[in-house]
Amino acid sequence: MNLKDVFHYYRDLRPSNLKTTKYKHLLLLLFWPVFGLVFWSLERLVPLAWRAITGKELIYHEVFSSLDSQIPFCEWFVGPYYFWFAFLVLFIAYFVLFDFRALHHCMWFIILSYSITAAIYLIWPNMQALRPIDFPRDNWMTDIVRGLYDFDTNTNVCPSIHVLGSLAVCFAGLHSRTLRGWGWKLFFVISTVLISLSTVFLKQHSIIDVLAALVLGAVCYVLVFYVVCPEKKMETLPQGPNAILEE
Repeated sequence: MNLKDVFHYYRDLRPSNLKTTKYKHLLLLLFWPVFGLVFWSLERLVPLAWRAITGKELIYHEVFSSLDSQIPFCEWFVGPYYFWFAFLVLFIAYFVLFDFRALHHCMWFIILSYSITAAIYLIWPNMQALRPIDFPRDNWMTDIVRGLYDFDTNTNVCPSIHVLGSLAVCFAGLHSRTLRGWGWKLFFVISTVLISLSTVFLKQHSIIDVLAALVLGAVCYVLVFYVVCPEKKMETLPQGPNAILEE
C-alpha cells in the first residue's frame, strides 16, 4: 500500500458520490463538526441560556476524589497530553487512507462515547477545581501549562474526552489488520496510558473523570465491536484503496 494507490482510489471523489460503497466511510467524519458545535454550545451557549431563563448562574458540580490530593502536579506530562492531538488526528487520517475497518471501529466508538458524554455534560454540568494557583516549578513546560489553562476551561470534564479519544484510537489500532505486530500493540497501549495519566498529573481532570471514561469506554467497546460493527458486517467493507468494489 502506498500513497500512489491512495491517490488512484480517491481521485474520483465528489460530493455527489459520497454515499456510494466506495466512499461512504467518509461520512463518519461529519461527526466532528457536529460535535464541535455541540461542545461549543455546552461551553458557551448553555450557561448563557440558563442565565437568561432562570436569572441565575448555571451550577456546575465539582468532581473530586481524595486521591486527587495525593497525585502531584507534574509538568513533564505536558508532552503526552499534547501528543493526544497528533495521536487522534494522524491515526484517523491513516485509517481513512489505508484501513476502513479500523476507521469504522474508531469513529463509531467516538460517536457513541462522545454523544453520551455530551448528554452527561448537559444533564449534569460538572467541573474540577484542581489547577494549582502557583506552580511548584517555573520552566518552559509550566509556561505551556499556563497557556493550556488559559485556553481550556475547567468545566465539562467528567467523563474525560481526552481518555475516550485515546481509547478509540487504541481499540481500533489493536484490531487493525494493517498495523500488526506487538510493536504497534505496545505503542497503542502505552500511548493511551500516558495520555490518560497526563490528564491527572497536569490537573486537567480528576481521577474520577478518568475512571468514568474507562467505564464508558468498556461499554462502548462492547457496543461497537459486537453490536454496531460486528465482524460479519466488517467483512463486507472495502478494505482500502486496493479493494475491488462493486458500486
